[in-house]
Amino acid sequence: MIKFWSYEREFKKYHRSIINNIKNTLNKGNIFFSNEINSFEKEFTKKYKAKYGIAVGSGTDALLISLKTLNLKTGDEVITAANTAIPTISAIVNAGGTPRLVDIGEDYLINVKKIKKEISKKTKAIIPVHLYGQMCKMEEIIKIAKKNKLIIIEDCAQSQGAKYKGKFSGTMGKFGCFSFYPTKILGTYGDGGFILTNDYNAYKQIKRIRFYGIETIEKNKFKDKYYANENGLNSRLDEIQATILRFKLRKVDDFIKKRRDLAKLYIKKLSSTNLRLPRENLNCKHVFHLFTVFHRQSEKIKKKLLKEKIQTRSIYPYPIHKMKAYSKIIKNQKNLKNSEKKSKGIFSLPLYPELKHSEVNTICNKLIKILKRS
Repeated sequence: MIKFWSYEREFKKYHRSIINNIKNTLNKGNIFFSNEINSFEKEFTKKYKAKYGIAVGSGTDALLISLKTLNLKTGDEVITAANTAIPTISAIVNAGGTPRLVDIGEDYLINVKKIKKEISKKTKAIIPVHLYGQMCKMEEIIKIAKKNKLIIIEDCAQSQGAKYKGKFSGTMGKFGCFSFYPTKILGTYGDGGFILTNDYNAYKQIKRIRFYGIETIEKNKFKDKYYANENGLNSRLDEIQATILRFKLRKVDDFIKKRRDLAKLYIKKLSSTNLRLPRENLNCKHVFHLFTVFHRQSEKIKKKLLKEKIQTRSIYPYPIHKMKAYSKIIKNQKNLKNSEKKSKGIFSLPLYPELKHSEVNTICNKLIKILKRS
């Protein structure tokens, strides 16, 4: 079986270093908010050329904490893409806002030309979702946000290391939110997230919010005391996960190179088929968190690939506004036809750094035969 994703090969390759690092961390006797997380925060922030950064419990928490700084009131709206992951939407709702969806373009990213139509007096922020490993057209989004006095929160769960016009994902909005879920570009063996920002006051606030609202930076009589300065939550990355992430952060550029190499091989092998293949947009560096293709008969193709012992996944098969949990919240949303169309035909092929070129060749050869029969 060629798995869609697996951490076993990576762990087998690096297990000695990872286990030794974990042992060293455990022997120090600290589980939370000590050397490993402090060092990781500095290293991650420096690598991606931001001024400030904090590690949190998950990518979902990163979005939620960033949104909580906006103090959203009933009726306040946050614009985002219609084909995003559930956590993008749940974070908006749990922060007190209402999602306002915008249709996508052929690159699966938010259609910038359609954002303006969705802006109203209720709009407070835009969340561009850098899906599948490629950044949105941030220059245009920034212009729209400035004109309408909106906050930009980048959803970078699938785009760590990606670039737009030379700038890293997560550094062009007020906040950049990352996920360290195991399948991500930089994944741990549990869960975790990160927030980048270049705004010092925003940094102070998100650091309070992640730890019950307790002040840990600003000098006042309640600094480091068990006293909530604002309503916060509990969102911690533990020292063990930070240890793993510190080790893997040193190798993440190589991980991305391997992903890009595998994507090039897929494109070369499948270019003559009738699959719609991913494209790298102008001024973008695509990191290929996923290799997502489109075909009208995707369900049949996926079933036939599975018979050939090749796993695939559809990300995401249902647009948010069609889900029971949000259909009543997201009302009167029209003109989302491309998101609805793409959701019916998208599927992703296996792609991760330890996937072998020979396996990609096998996948492509099997897929080509299936497509010829379809």
